[in-house]
Amino acid sequence: MRTETIGVIGLGYVGLPLAVLLASRYEVVGFDISLKRLGELLAGHDSTLEVDDEELRRVLGKSLMLTDDVSKLKQCTFYIVTVPTPVTKNHEPDLKPLESASRTIGKVIKKGDIVVFESTVYPGTTEEVCIPVIENVSGLELNRDFSVGYSPERINPGDRVHTVDKIVKIVSASSPEALERAEKVYSSVISAGTYRAPSIKVAEAAKLIENTQRDVNIAFFNEVVKVFNSLGIDTQEVIEAASTKWNFLRFNPGLVGGHCIGVDPYYLIRKAELHGMHPRLIAEARNVNESMGFYLSDSVVDALNRQGKPLIESKVLVLGFSFKPDCPDIRNTKVYDIIQSLVRYGTKVVVFDPWVDPEKVRQEYDDITLVSSIGEAAALGPYDVIVRAVAHSAFQNIDFSECRTSDCVECGIIAPKNN
Repeated sequence: MRTETIGVIGLGYVGLPLAVLLASRYEVVGFDISLKRLGELLAGHDSTLEVDDEELRRVLGKSLMLTDDVSKLKQCTFYIVTVPTPVTKNHEPDLKPLESASRTIGKVIKKGDIVVFESTVYPGTTEEVCIPVIENVSGLELNRDFSVGYSPERINPGDRVHTVDKIVKIVSASSPEALERAEKVYSSVISAGTYRAPSIKVAEAAKLIENTQRDVNIAFFNEVVKVFNSLGIDTQEVIEAASTKWNFLRFNPGLVGGHCIGVDPYYLIRKAELHGMHPRLIAEARNVNESMGFYLSDSVVDALNRQGKPLIESKVLVLGFSFKPDCPDIRNTKVYDIIQSLVRYGTKVVVFDPWVDPEKVRQEYDDITLVSSIGEAAALGPYDVIVRAVAHSAFQNIDFSECRTSDCVECGIIAPKNN
């Protein structure tokens, strides 16, 4: 019976939870190029909060080894790649991290090994981009010397219910034998079970449409918000009424950021365009969702104008900076669009978020005034407008009275009745 030693390349929101889960059954080598990330993990703490510190420490240094030394991966027989697949400023797919990871694999892979990619990509990427890189660097040949699989990650950052082991794992591979091998590993730790996709391209495409579907549905609700706000109708009340029908699909309007829903549709759009198609609905949904931060900043400007307050003399408190509620992830946060727009007018903007790491925010956004407590926020006030940008549950229990001017108003994607 084969005993796998597993190498996980990339220890972020996806790679670390998977590495820790696999370490409950296998010897695992976790590899990352970020010394800062490795440092915090080796100290027994995960700043993404995806893995409990106690859970991490239980396997760290025992069945789980963490390293930035490529040579340590040579002992592995089963590689899993979980590096990010972002887009450029022009919304073009950026495969550089994936290509770099493939080169790393090419340096250490041996005859008989298998590589499974989990990074979200457009259909054909694994076979057209990753495999050629591995073959070129290693001198080995696919399905003669090594095999490849694709199993799209489905982790939902900040979700403590749908954890990695409780989500059905799609598996696909370059050969029937490789599929058996990949499924055996995943099924040994995934309690929700596995699903065999008939091809790697099908598995790649399945992941893309999961997130693209959500993007399109949220865009519909975001467009509805704009219409009903202009008509003076409470959108939340409309949604509650419509939800009484059994086949109404309920989604929440809001800012769509992060590394999945706000990114993955661009991979599908780009692949379609390369084949002479322009997916108009998907592209327009992206445009609608990309506009919501600016729509919210316009709502703030309108509120200040109604109060007769000059923008350059006004103060705005923005609640939340992460891309979603009760999560420290700031990747591709659309709250930044609100802040940028208001700052251009000369408006003083303070952001209050108890979830995010201030140091990470400073590293990526050096033009933001961020506070982590209501006391700090109040000290920089009072504010003419409070913007509810991210619905952290902690905000429900905070008294913002000391932060308000006498005529302070609130703004949000769904406009409050007093706005």
